[in-house]
Formats: sequence, C-alpha cells, structure tokens
Amino acid sequence: MVDLEFTCLGADADRYAATPTIQLHLRITETTGTPVHALALRCQIRIEPIRRRYDDAEGDALADLFGERARWGETLKPLQLAFVTQMVPGFSGSADVDLGLPCSYDFDVAAHKYLYALREGGVPLLLLFNGTIFTGRPGTLSVTPVAWQKETSYALPVPVWRAAMDQHFPGAAWLRLRRETFDKLYDYRAREALPGWDDAIERLLKEKLE
Repeated sequence: MVDLEFTCLGADADRYAATPTIQLHLRITETTGTPVHALALRCQIRIEPIRRRYDDAEGDALADLFGERARWGETLKPLQLAFVTQMVPGFSGSADVDLGLPCSYDFDVAAHKYLYALREGGVPLLLLFNGTIFTGRPGTLSVTPVAWQKETSYALPVPVWRAAMDQHFPGAAWLRLRRETFDKLYDYRAREALPGWDDAIERLLKEKLE
C-alpha cells in the first residue's frame, strides 16, 4: 500500500507572484518503494497560536483577537489560514515541491490580523494533507487517497511574511472601509485640498487628539 510522508523544509517570499505569496518548500516521501505516477494534493493550512510565546507589544496587538492574557488559555484557538492545491508530477522515493501560500491585508480575516501583529520569531503553522495518489504497473492505474492523518508542522519566519507583503505594498497597509465611510473621507480630503489619503487621516487624527 502506497504511503506518503510530508516535511516542510523552508519558505521564501515569491518574487514573481502577481499578488503577495509565500512558497512553502515541501518534501514528499513515498515510504514503501512504490513509484508515484502523479499526486493531486490538497492542503489545509492552520495557525496554532498556542504553540509560541508573545512579547508585550505582540500581546497588546493580539488583544483584539484573543482578549486579555488572563483569558488566553481559553481563547488561543487555531485560525484557518488557507486551502491550497498542487498537482505533483510522478516521482520515486521523494520529491521536492513548492506550495504557494497566498497572503493578504484583509483584516476582516482573523489569521491575517494575527500575522500582522507578530514582530519576530515564527508563525506556528499546521499543514493538513489530503488528496489522491495515482500509482500502478504499466497498463494499469491504481487510485489511493492520501491518508487523512497526514500532517506536518512548520514555524514560518515572520520576516518571510513581511517580505512577501513589502514586495507588493512597500511601507504600506490596506484598510477596507464601507462605501459611505469612504465617501465621507473623500469629501473631507477634497474640501481640505489635501494631497493624499495619509494626509486626510493624519489631519483627522490630529483634530481628534487635540
């Protein structure tokens, strides 16, 4: 019976992707000596916040997600980050493949808000695999599902995530507003003859603080 093992060897920001993307470098090993003709791989990627420590600045930034530290024993639950798919060509023994992990500044998604809050260290990822393995002797085809319990852990370096974001949005972040709010901000900027959105928001913040 064909059997696969998965290991994440590292990660890099994808320099050529059209949107912010991290390439997770996977090694897939077939442990029984059976040649694999092809593999239709699916991967669920979760963040497991309880698997790392947080400094005071990170704790303050994560309060919106998990509340006060005194409650973290109850609130540090896994966060869904992404579902990705990959067709893997045939191999014998083992194969190294790259799995594209899309990144975003969508702060309505808890996982992206979590990533933005981290300053250093690693993001504790859990990769859960399923899919279909195609094997067989010449002239035959055998189809086997990837065993449901196949998984691997990886600490994604925070600088890799920041590099992927900075490559597309250097020195910037995105904030989604309701259209009514945007219209009011647009009118304020035009009325005050301000050159940019940062100028409008900084002016409003200054007026509020004064």
